[in-house]
Amino acid sequence: MVSSFGVKVTLLIGPEVTAHFFQGLESEISHGNLFEFTVPMFGEAVGYGRDTATRTEQMRFHIEALRPSRLRSHVYPMLQEVEGYFAKWGEEGIVDLKLEFEKLLMLISSRCLLGKEVRENMFDEVYTLFHEIEDNGVTLISFLFPYLPTPANRKRDKARIRLTQILSDVVDSRKNSGRVEDDTLQKLIDSKYKDGRPTTVEEVVGLIIGLLFAGKHTSSHTSTWTAACLLSHPTFLRAAIEEQQQISSKYKDMGLDYNAFIEMDTLHRCIKEALRKHPPTPMLVRRAHKQFMVKTKEGKEYDIPQDHIVATPTIVTNNISYIYKDPQVYDPCRFGPERREDKVGGKFSYTSFSGGRHICTGEAYAYMQLKVIWSHLLRNFELELISPFPKTDWSKFLPEPQGKLLVKYKRNGILQSLN
Repeated sequence: MVSSFGVKVTLLIGPEVTAHFFQGLESEISHGNLFEFTVPMFGEAVGYGRDTATRTEQMRFHIEALRPSRLRSHVYPMLQEVEGYFAKWGEEGIVDLKLEFEKLLMLISSRCLLGKEVRENMFDEVYTLFHEIEDNGVTLISFLFPYLPTPANRKRDKARIRLTQILSDVVDSRKNSGRVEDDTLQKLIDSKYKDGRPTTVEEVVGLIIGLLFAGKHTSSHTSTWTAACLLSHPTFLRAAIEEQQQISSKYKDMGLDYNAFIEMDTLHRCIKEALRKHPPTPMLVRRAHKQFMVKTKEGKEYDIPQDHIVATPTIVTNNISYIYKDPQVYDPCRFGPERREDKVGGKFSYTSFSGGRHICTGEAYAYMQLKVIWSHLLRNFELELISPFPKTDWSKFLPEPQGKLLVKYKRNGILQSLN
């Protein structure tokens, strides 16, 4: 047990003691009011501004909008954004990949999640406003005192009001014109609660902002860590390039599509291993509403009292030595069919995307967009990391790679885009 800001927190370390943490009913263990800081960011109509039953239904809207079968329709727009973005690079040069990924991922989100109205007409303003909400809404002060009239909270609120106005106009325009688009925003507009009630404009806007926030944080940081890890390990980089050559050859007549990216197992494992070593959320937290008992690997039993704050540190679980061999080493092969180390301790051995009732609904979407980006880079560029391997910036409320990730690139002219 540890104490933080005067609050006692019980740490659950290892898959043997986290089953109830991930699978318990909302009435038994939940986030409680720990995520209240998101209400000023996303609005009172969604998420933790609503009761549990409504929030659960809204989670269903997210799940349905991002289900794997929907990903097929997102792949081509992702490819277009990626190819268009990297077409602007020169024949060779030096870039900060961290910044490049951040911009590109927001372009993809605007296209696939928000729709063409935002992507084509108002991307720059939306990009700026989203940054204002994120930079000022995800701080320690905003977490502890989300409604305190601090300068940061005022900037957050001002940006959210303007972003809400922009997105509300888009939703109203679609509803009034009867125009239907093939994007996630449309899926949320068309969603209905179990009693048949359609989503309101305010709910749609809050849901899409929340989705943008969750996806941007995970994907931008993971893409950067993947770059740092891959470019620091020539053996795995070479394996990823060879996989691209094989799949490019297989799909040369039809072009890369959803099935091609699903087949990129080596690249998938490279991303997954970067996530293991550098999880976007290093600590998952809940509040126990009822007492429960856990049993350790050694057979010891402990009672967790009612109203206790309970946490499981992903950064520790992902590095347990009896589950992961040489956990400090970047080794994507640990997830291969012969080792499957993430299954050694059961289904909660790997929790970079959380697990159980609160598993990340956008996991498949996140992997797909990262594969589309990295597939293009590996097929079209020679890349060299010229800045030091980044440290983790623990001063951030949500840790991220510290500083710039400077990479020297050169077009290789060998593998061309295939779509």
